[in-house]
Amino acid sequence: MSERVRKQPGQCERALSAAYDTALLDLDGVVYAGGSAIDHAVASLTTARDGGMHLAYVTNNASRTPDTVADQLTGYGLPTAPTDVITSAQAVARLIAGQVPDGARVLAVGGEGLRVALRERGLEPVDSADDDPAAVVQGFDPKLDWERLAEAAYAVQRGVPWFASNTDLTIPKERGIAPGNGALVQVVRTATGGTPQVAGKPETPMHRETVLRTGAQRPLVVGDRLDTDIEGAYNGGVDSLLVLTGVTTAAELLAAPPQHRPTYVDADLRGLLGPQPEVSGEADGGFRCGGWTASLRDGAPALDGEGAPLDGLRALCAAAWTAAGDGSCDADAGKALARLGL
Repeated sequence: MSERVRKQPGQCERALSAAYDTALLDLDGVVYAGGSAIDHAVASLTTARDGGMHLAYVTNNASRTPDTVADQLTGYGLPTAPTDVITSAQAVARLIAGQVPDGARVLAVGGEGLRVALRERGLEPVDSADDDPAAVVQGFDPKLDWERLAEAAYAVQRGVPWFASNTDLTIPKERGIAPGNGALVQVVRTATGGTPQVAGKPETPMHRETVLRTGAQRPLVVGDRLDTDIEGAYNGGVDSLLVLTGVTTAAELLAAPPQHRPTYVDADLRGLLGPQPEVSGEADGGFRCGGWTASLRDGAPALDGEGAPLDGLRALCAAAWTAAGDGSCDADAGKALARLGL
């Protein structure tokens, strides 16, 4: 169970793939970016699975169906069943179904993944605010146009309950960071002044959906985003691994408030295959990991030593998080991180 106020990265003497029974893996920025697999992802996940770890893919991207996602992963060399994919569309469909009559119409502003999830719950997707919907829901769709956003706004203005699969402001793509569903939700929020009920990470409906569908007993959340993956693990009371292959930078990690501090941190998914090193406190108030010692000097993180850059980052996290306590550290970390090439 995660600590409520984490002061330093955790230690695990065994490989994470052996210490936890299920990896709850984010997709964008962790397994792939856009249409390309991230370096070391396929080989690392194959080794973890062959060693007995159950792999479940948990994504806030509501645009595609579990079948489509499973086919993509299988194409990378990761044989995946649709039941191993959990989406925010499924989570929001369950949330809506608990608040509207059976068979109700729902204005679906999103992709095919959202429509399939609604039908799975016995709900009828419709396209217009004039179709007398009992709810309106937004999910990511890269081809979403103004007219569909306007339909959502019209329905919300009429008092129709509003839901969102997730509110990620950005999404990693091959060419860079692009606007996510949260940016599109903000468009409707600006037009209406309303606030949707949100199902996806980091909210609890997504965690509940994941546990129901996977049956995980000792889950490890694996993600690249502090404000969705890691905060979702914090809200669910489970451990987490942050990988630095997506949107989170090392400087953002140092400045993270308690709900955004991961249990473990690694460069990529190879971090599943080995133990996580101990970060120990030094008598002078510094923190040691591997060949590095970190402390705060004149309010800024300082780093001494040499060795694996990740060990230096772990030591820096301990120094920054301890100094910040229940808040976030806004000290300038640039010089210390420069020594690590991060």
